[in-house]
Amino acid sequence: MNNEPKGLISESYQIEGITEEECRSIFFGWTLTLNECFDPVDEIKKLLKTYGPSNPNHPMTKILKAGVKKGKILKVGRVGRKNKLKNLR
Repeated sequence: MNNEPKGLISESYQIEGITEEECRSIFFGWTLTLNECFDPVDEIKKLLKTYGPSNPNHPMTKILKAGVKKGKILKVGRVGRKNKLKNLR
């Protein structure tokens, strides 16, 4: 996926016993590497579409769903990248 050049999200799904806190940390790392030309909420939705159906109970799926929900709330007008990332935590 071109929105995940380091494969952070895909790798999280391969780690046995990974915790929600670890997934949250990986997710935050992913947001920092996301190219600013991408809309974070749209990219999270793509990740969910790719990994969510086959991993519905995985902690990363829960984190991605929360990211979409928070992102939709924050999408009011144009917000700078720094604020988007700050508010997705």
